[in-house]
Amino acid sequence: MDTKISATTTETEKNAYSVWAIPTKNVTERLKKLMLNLRSEFDGPEFEPHVTVVGAIQLTQSDAIHNFNLACQGVKPYTATVNSVSTGIFRSQCVYLLLHPSNEVLEASAHCSRHFGYLRSSPYMPHASLLYGDLTEEEKQRAKQKAEAFDAGVSSLSFQISRLALYKTDTEDKTLKSWEKIADYDLL
Repeated sequence: MDTKISATTTETEKNAYSVWAIPTKNVTERLKKLMLNLRSEFDGPEFEPHVTVVGAIQLTQSDAIHNFNLACQGVKPYTATVNSVSTGIFRSQCVYLLLHPSNEVLEASAHCSRHFGYLRSSPYMPHASLLYGDLTEEEKQRAKQKAEAFDAGVSSLSFQISRLALYKTDTEDKTLKSWEKIADYDLL
């Protein structure tokens, strides 16, 4: 496990932290190419391929790291399977890979959410975003078609999740430049 601590963070300062499931290296590289292809036409900020396990929650960094380490100890590697390329109404879910809500996927999120005291406002929808942005419905459909054409097999992709990461994710930062990996954990 890597733990990188920012010198500017104090023990009482709270920031937004999220837990991400990180695809294997080959899938990450494949998704990065697809994401770059979409950004070349539709713009949007660059971000690491991931599946959000726990959404943004306000914590001190030491509490976030503590909760993260405890949560990760109870999660085993699991498989994620894509159902389709989809579009959504939120900026962060402009175009995404909708994942099959298998018991393993749902339980990993529920387990980690309990450790963080994270309460969802809506049911968990496992997904891997490909493009963040404020596009029209027509643009979203074009972006979805472009994703499917660029990587025809992506809509039925299955991949292993064997690493979780803790990210500092300021949800107000539309550029995502302040987003920073704080720690990661290899699932055993």
